[in-house]
Amino acid sequence: MEASKKPQLPIDQASDHGDGIVRALDDRLVIERLTVEDAAAARVVREHAERGRGPVETVAKAIEIGARVIDNEATAVNVDYVRRELQSGLGELNNELAETLAAGNGELAERIGAAFGADRSGSVQQQIKEIVSAATDRQRLELTTLLSAEDKSNPLGAVQTRMGRAIVASHERHRQEMGRLREAHANESRATQRQVGELKEQIARLLDRQDADQLLAEAEEAGTRKGRSFEERVHDAIERIAAGRGDVAHHVGDERGAGGTKKGDTVVEIGACDGPAVGRMVFESKDEQLSKNKAWEELNGAMTERDAGFAVLAVAGEQEIPAGREQLVEYEGNKMIVVVDPELPDELGLDLVYRYARLRVLIKGEAELTLDAAGVRAAAEEGRSALKQAQAIRLALSGVDKSSQKAREGLDMMVAAVAEKLERVESLVGDLDAPQ
Repeated sequence: MEASKKPQLPIDQASDHGDGIVRALDDRLVIERLTVEDAAAARVVREHAERGRGPVETVAKAIEIGARVIDNEATAVNVDYVRRELQSGLGELNNELAETLAAGNGELAERIGAAFGADRSGSVQQQIKEIVSAATDRQRLELTTLLSAEDKSNPLGAVQTRMGRAIVASHERHRQEMGRLREAHANESRATQRQVGELKEQIARLLDRQDADQLLAEAEEAGTRKGRSFEERVHDAIERIAAGRGDVAHHVGDERGAGGTKKGDTVVEIGACDGPAVGRMVFESKDEQLSKNKAWEELNGAMTERDAGFAVLAVAGEQEIPAGREQLVEYEGNKMIVVVDPELPDELGLDLVYRYARLRVLIKGEAELTLDAAGVRAAAEEGRSALKQAQAIRLALSGVDKSSQKAREGLDMMVAAVAEKLERVESLVGDLDAPQ
């Protein structure tokens, strides 16, 4: 066998590092039991091993790169070091040798830069740059080709398909939503038209009613139905009072009674909310002045027609009190007159008269009641007197400015006294709602 012509490292001259042996055989290096104590080298081998590259491959690559660096660029890397060593070793020479050495060092640096500069095509930096550039161009081309493919190899194909489906679905939903909106708008338009039609009808009815109300007002102004309107207002006030005491008020002004007449406008059935009525009283409302005889004819006729035990004549103002009669005075044990506001009947005055008349009906059969009849009569008389005084004060205040606080306080005290007297009568009567 022909011996290798390349210089060999003799076995007996093999370089050793610790326990390791390194031999150069032809184009190969044989390394045995070599330990390299270098933290950076160990880290690089571990990191590349984690990425899937074997330690032997990494070490071999490191030796190859390191050998090239040592071979090609050691001189340039160590120029400063060589300069320092030369200056240190030749420190005893004179200045001429130093100048010569400096010139030689400059020439050496220029030669190293020319041989191993970054612009040299054979330098390691230039080779790495070319490799990286070529790899980048190749990856860019492959990525462009991959993303432009129309088959399943394109990773964006599924995304494009899903986006296309989503766009189609969105368009369909939009179309359906627009259809629903158009239908809703049409329904709303029809509903609006119906409402407009109904409003027109209501407006027409309101206009007709307004015309009717105007005609009614004109008729009332002429006196054709003035008494009826006042009658209704008084009835409404009596009805509210009756409901609060367990009684029932009936508006009977348009109904004929037992005698065939329409005397009596409001009939109150005492205790009718809880069972059979235990007594009846009748109210006659007038906004015109009656004579004494005519007033008594109306009240007596009302009690007869409505089978009532007590009658009250409510008149619209003091000027309407029958001649020769007074308000809040009990006549013949079963009749009384009370003055009320023609536009807004005073429920306070009506309430006090209502309570007085109610008690008079309940104690009418006092001979059969097991109660202090004398005490009831006395309390009722005191209540009637106090009621008369309170009503007089109230009427006097009707034309006085609201700033008359003192007078109004006196009225409140008088009203309280009336209520106290009536409550005394009611307590004497107790819960007896019918003669026993």
